[in-house]
Formats: sequence, C-alpha cells, structure tokens
Amino acid sequence: MTRSEHHAKSLYVPESAEIVDRKTMTNDETWYHLRFKSGRTLGHEPGQFVQVSIPGVGEAPISITSPPSMTDGFELCIRHVGNVTNAIRQLGKGNVVGIRGPFGTSFDLAAVRGYDILFVAGGLGLVPLRPVIHTALEERDQYGRIIIFYGTRSPDTVLYREDLKKWQSDPSVDCHITVDLADDTWRGHVGLVTELFHLVSMDGENTGAFICGPDIMFRFVLAEARAIGISDDMVFLSLERRMKCGVGKCGHCQEGPFFVCRDGPCFSYDQLQETLQREWTE
Repeated sequence: MTRSEHHAKSLYVPESAEIVDRKTMTNDETWYHLRFKSGRTLGHEPGQFVQVSIPGVGEAPISITSPPSMTDGFELCIRHVGNVTNAIRQLGKGNVVGIRGPFGTSFDLAAVRGYDILFVAGGLGLVPLRPVIHTALEERDQYGRIIIFYGTRSPDTVLYREDLKKWQSDPSVDCHITVDLADDTWRGHVGLVTELFHLVSMDGENTGAFICGPDIMFRFVLAEARAIGISDDMVFLSLERRMKCGVGKCGHCQEGPFFVCRDGPCFSYDQLQETLQREWTE
C-alpha cells in the first residue's frame, strides 16, 4: 500500500481507542480520557474534532477538548443527545470505541500573537475553546491580556469547573462566568454572556476574539465585538453544524460555499460574514 493509499484509507477506517477514564460533568455531559491501542498520539491542533464510533450503532463528530501538548492520549467531552452518544454513555473504563481523525481546521492563534485575546464560550462551546485557551496559557508570553467570558444556562450546567476556578484565580487571566438562570447556590453574574462585555474594559483594536456557542449567540456576540472595535478579520468562530462524514463527502454540513467539516469548523468571521448575514436576514 502506497503512502497516499494509506492516508486515504485512514480517513474512513476507525482506529481503536480505549477509555482510560471518564467522569460525569453534568446531567448531559461526560468527560472521557482516551488512548489509542496502538500507542500513537492523536496529533491534533486546537479546534479540530474526531469521529467517534461504536460498531452496529454509528458514529458522531466530537470536539477534542485536550490541548495538543497532552501526550498521554486525548480528551473528549460528550453531550448525550442521540443514539451514538447515549451508547457511549453506557461504556466505562477499559471499553473501546473507534476514532477517525483528527479532522477540520484549527483556531489561528498565530494571527493574534502579540495581541490581547478574548474567548467567548456559550454552553458546550467551552469544549472546542478549552484546548486553545490552554495552548495560549502555555505560551503566555506570546500574548497580551487573556480574557474569558463563559455563559451557560444554569449553575448545574457549568462545564470544567476546576479549569474555571484556576483561570479565575490566575492573575494573568480575566475570567468571567454568567448563568441565564440562577439558583440559591449561585453567587456570580446572572444574565446573557453578552452582558459581560460591559463589565470589562478592552482595547478592541488590539484584541483578537475566539467565539463558540449556540447559533443564536453568534449574532449578538459579534455585534458586541464590533462595538468595542475588534476588526472582523480578528474574530474567529467555531461552527459544528450538522457534521456527519468528517471529510466533506456527504454534503450534510454545507454552509453557503463551505463544508463545515472540511473547510471548518474554525473560520474567521471574514470568511463567514456574507453567509451568516444572509441567514440572519432571512
């Protein structure tokens, strides 16, 4: 088999990965630490995803949530919302799943070197942003301020609590968390993630932004980013819409002229502006 034939085959043939550890994060999400049976590293970049499969059930695209610097396997955070992800939920340590990938584009950290960085995550959007946040912190001297805005539905849906506590206690990070609906235990901000823009003074002309969250969030976060002077070419988005095959063959995730799984999931706002504006006005 030639090198090109091997590469082509590897796009479609899952490789066995063992569940090394798992932890319930919320009622809907579970964290997994996986390791390839072959011992190889995943070799991903921040923002990419893998296809996770169970024979006889199917496969699903899942964001990689560990930074590339992690060499002892890789991490996924899976929301259990369908046949495949609910089947994965039944698996424990020592069970094996199939992995294809990594696939897709990554976040362009090089574009914001020397700039302040704003991360805006909504709900599960923290998962693909987590590896780029970790990478930026590992290269802390390459960037200015690091600002993190995280919004989620309620206190019981907060992901990566340990990370958030660490970022909030780090004097080199400005981390703010909000929930849409509070309970008696919540002592933080209550409201939409866009409200956090009004709590922090930022130099928009010297800032790059990385954004991921529900579709409805993008329009309003982008408006806030523009309002403080962040240029469109310094805004980077992660879309994970309707992805299925992972390699741009099935057309299931077409977004305007793009296939999200192949041309994304990480885009600059410049790339998507015309497509998103058309969606918002229809």
